[in-house]
Amino acid sequence: MSGLLALLDDVAAIAKVAAASVDDVAAAAAKAGAKAAGVVIDDAAVTPKYVTGFSPKRELPIIWRISLGSLRNKIIILLPALLLLQTFLPAAITPLLMLGGAYLCFEGAEKVFHALFPHADAEVTADMDPKDPARLEEEKIAGAIKTDFILSGEIMTIALSVIEEPNIWMQGTVLAVVGIAITVAVYGAVALIVKMDDIGLHLAAEGRLGATRSLGRGLVKGMPVLLRVLSVVGTAAMLWVGGNIVLHGLEVTHLWAWPYETIHHIAENVAAAVGQAQGFVAWAVTAALDGVAGLIIGTALIPVATRIIAPLWRAVTGKGKAAGH
Repeated sequence: MSGLLALLDDVAAIAKVAAASVDDVAAAAAKAGAKAAGVVIDDAAVTPKYVTGFSPKRELPIIWRISLGSLRNKIIILLPALLLLQTFLPAAITPLLMLGGAYLCFEGAEKVFHALFPHADAEVTADMDPKDPARLEEEKIAGAIKTDFILSGEIMTIALSVIEEPNIWMQGTVLAVVGIAITVAVYGAVALIVKMDDIGLHLAAEGRLGATRSLGRGLVKGMPVLLRVLSVVGTAAMLWVGGNIVLHGLEVTHLWAWPYETIHHIAENVAAAVGQAQGFVAWAVTAALDGVAGLIIGTALIPVATRIIAPLWRAVTGKGKAAGH
């Protein structure tokens, strides 16, 4: 009997440890996901453009294939690669974060530049030319998965940077939870956004009540506004997150701590002067100044990317040469 009681006690102890581990994973995943929220917003804002112009019947299958590609990016490629880096070359994590942050700044600044100074883009014009629908779908999916890889890399690297648990298995579990949860959340939201106008049309045409039909018409009219808002929010999130990552990296690596420390000093002073909701005010000021810094960094990178990196990339890969003939 005493042996049975001892066994039950051991089982209970194991169950407590397991429950604590689950709680630790959930807490770490929530913290990591919150840290990566800015990139997640941009991911959700960017993806709907890849299904515009297709038959409504193809929208969900396309999103499903992109989401599978996103999971493959996060779980099969990025997760083990980041864990190997964390184990054998942890000093590379911060430079990788800064590189991804610089890319986000560039993308955000380019969107602002195109909004302020719209001009024809040869690649965009080429995309508008009539193509075989199946080939166009494959190209759009491939492009979306490539874009997702960059954003997923930033999300997973940010998540890894805030995991305090030194155990590699716990780190891997948290990264897997974050990767799966964010993918489901982002592409679930994208699917809902993309199909919202269809839902609105159905309600407007089939709704039994006047209020239901009015709701349907409102959804149809509101979708372009929502997509524009998402685009603006996504761009702001890119600049805010990218600027914060680059400045924090400069501070952590002791290359140039002044910008990061100055922004936090200004935020603290403004919050103290306001006196109300100081935590929120400090966060808002910090995010705004990080966004301004991100815009400055991204604007400086535009000529570097377009005049140096892009020609080198075309020379190495051979892409774009045919267009000139």
